[in-house]
Amino acid sequence: MRFLFVDESFSFETLRAAGFAPYGGADLGEVLATARGIREGDEEDWHREWKATAERVHRLGERSLAAGHRVSGREALLRASNYYRTAEFYLREHPATDPEAAELSRLSADTFARALTAFDTPVRPVEIPYEDTVLPGYLFLVDGSGAPRPTVVYTSGYDSTLEESYFAVAAAALRRGYNVLAYDGPGQGAVLRRQGLVFRPDWEAVVTPVLDVAAALPEVDADRIALFGYSLGGYLVARAAAFDDRVAALILDDGVYDFHAAFAGMIPPVVAGWVDEGRDDVAVPVLAMAAAGSTQTRWGLRNGTWAMGASSYADLVRVSRRYTLEGIADRITAPTLVMGAQNDQFFKGQPERVATALANAPVELALLTDELGAGEHCHMGALTLAHQTMFDWLDTALAAAA
Repeated sequence: MRFLFVDESFSFETLRAAGFAPYGGADLGEVLATARGIREGDEEDWHREWKATAERVHRLGERSLAAGHRVSGREALLRASNYYRTAEFYLREHPATDPEAAELSRLSADTFARALTAFDTPVRPVEIPYEDTVLPGYLFLVDGSGAPRPTVVYTSGYDSTLEESYFAVAAAALRRGYNVLAYDGPGQGAVLRRQGLVFRPDWEAVVTPVLDVAAALPEVDADRIALFGYSLGGYLVARAAAFDDRVAALILDDGVYDFHAAFAGMIPPVVAGWVDEGRDDVAVPVLAMAAAGSTQTRWGLRNGTWAMGASSYADLVRVSRRYTLEGIADRITAPTLVMGAQNDQFFKGQPERVATALANAPVELALLTDELGAGEHCHMGALTLAHQTMFDWLDTALAAAA
């Protein structure tokens, strides 16, 4: 599916931004007007135009709030948060030290936090003890009754953020009577940007303290906690569920068996061989050439080198091999929904692999297609259909486990 751009990465990221519209994260006219000023593959245009839209909508939101128009202010600030995130997306040349990237990320978080003050349902910040620091999170509540409810614990992916959790799952969950606990883990959002913590493959070390916090919250029914993994989060939560039996259900959107396969699909086999042999002197220049010629490859290699703490593009490809369910998947016993997308440009075929590997868990594989408008990675552009699929399954799975 091509959406407004021929460039595959620009197309997908524009669809991603627009796809949050059902939950107040975008307005289609704003997306169309922004895209009109962006030339194919021009990352400077992308940054400038999305930032300008974010700033304009941000001002609208603050103006409405100041005038006492709570709903209008909230809606505009939610859109601004998504647009600031989108503006920052390709700033990956020196992401750890780029003040503009840091400022856009801060604005995305701040406008979201400001919008939360005008929500109709309770939301409160949560700090999750993790090693010698804390992970930031939000607890989205159906109401203020304090009653324990089934709860979805959200884990994001390779480039998503805590603020994105509202559009990706929380808004849909709240409408259906589920609370949501969302957090940024190592390699993600503020934890990467402000704390400098990078991804780790043994994600059970992250989810265990998250579940400890969740189970202690009075609003959480500790017997009905579902893990939801978004994009690379599909690997992360599956890995965690193999080591923690408190999980009542598992949703993988999408299923990821072997993260390395995403990189293997970007590079010629001969270059992969050089990487495995440690011949970085020849592999790195070739990978740099591949990055120069492809927006998606360039972004993927740059983001991963930063977020996974790799020393080079070649090192990133090697590090990615550690993110696999091989030898682990058969430990998972929780009922699992594995989502898949027909045209997933990152993990095509991986959901089927995960479903086959889960030998000791009740598994349902849901492959959503182009015909349904849901064939893109994480079903961008078709979130209402994806959420219908997820939550109809989850209602049934938790009822059966009761």
